Amino acid sequence: MNATPFLTVRRSPKASIGLVGAMLVCIALSSCSSPAQSNDAASEDLEAQVLQIIRDNPEVILESVQAYQQQQQETAQEARRAVVAEMASDPASVIGDSPVKGAESREIVMVEFSDFQCPFCAKAHDTVKAFMEENGDRVTLVYKHLPLVSIHPQALPAAQAAWAAQQQGQFWAYYDALFENQDRLGDDLYVEIATDLGLDLEQFDRDRNSDESLQAVQADLELADELGLNGTPAFFINGEGLSGAVELAEFEAVLERVTAAR
Repeated sequence: MNATPFLTVRRSPKASIGLVGAMLVCIALSSCSSPAQSNDAASEDLEAQVLQIIRDNPEVILESVQAYQQQQQETAQEARRAVVAEMASDPASVIGDSPVKGAESREIVMVEFSDFQCPFCAKAHDTVKAFMEENGDRVTLVYKHLPLVSIHPQALPAAQAAWAAQQQGQFWAYYDALFENQDRLGDDLYVEIATDLGLDLEQFDRDRNSDESLQAVQADLELADELGLNGTPAFFINGEGLSGAVELAEFEAVLERVTAAR
């Protein structure tokens, strides 16, 4: 057999990545060589050899891709574990500039990631409201924006409008009104709610159309990304996660576990 041994044996994912990386480095280095004719010919010959190796060993590419995907997943999981651990050990640390209500102690923090155009979020809103009415003396509720803009065109404008209401101390009333009128989301409703709440409309329009409103939403999106969230609603009570239109009993059960663990 004339084939070079290290190209024919089965490799581990790390070895495959190393081989493909070496191939790409060779190509890159050859493309950066001097313009001499001999170097150009050598570059073309080396590239042809590398391409032939890839054609003869397609499993190298597949293993490399799989190994890369696994590495990315492990990195994402590590980041998620770190954020969740922080929520559990220091729940108040995740609040930042987000709107809050409920217990001032911030020892038990429930973080809600939601989308004002999501029907499941609207359903969960009623449950969250009931949960906080019963437990607002023990639980601090924190709202984080997670607009699913690819499927909900009004999710981002609604989030910006809610952020603008927050700047005038009326986030939670605005939050309630958005969910209660979810079938009417749009500019007319945003102004109508702001008017009903007695907001300064000039400031409201300026704030909701500002870069600051986008930056605030983006900060929440980045946290959601670290947590691996891709759907709404999602909740964390001192790091213990729940997703979907959760029943009241589920919230209560997690609260009791978190309370017992303190």
